[in-house]
Amino acid sequence: QVQLVESGGGLVQPGGSLRLSCAPSGSIFSIPKMDWYRQAPGKQRELVAGISSGGSTNYADSVKGRFTISRDNTKNTVYLQMNSLKPEDTAVYYCHGLLAIRRSDPFRHYWGQGTQVTVSS
Repeated sequence: QVQLVESGGGLVQPGGSLRLSCAPSGSIFSIPKMDWYRQAPGKQRELVAGISSGGSTNYADSVKGRFTISRDNTKNTVYLQMNSLKPEDTAVYYCHGLLAIRRSDPFRHYWGQGTQVTVSS
């Protein structure tokens, strides 16, 4: 069973930076869309940033100019570079991918297990 595996979370001071990574745990056919979501305590999960296989990106207004999403299609890996972090960025960050494991499979939604990002002094 393929899973999305995230890494890179942790504790950082306000104004600091972190880089998250996410990749499938096994071989897949295609993953045309990859996104990062986050969920803070007591709040709904929200979209942070998304990227297509062609490189088109979209961002939540709250992170524009501070976060950058990118991907390496040769590794099916998506990254989220987070700069100028604020305490309100504290949340569990989830990787999401729309992918097909084999050419004959339909595209399905997959989620990572989540990685904690805490911004605090």
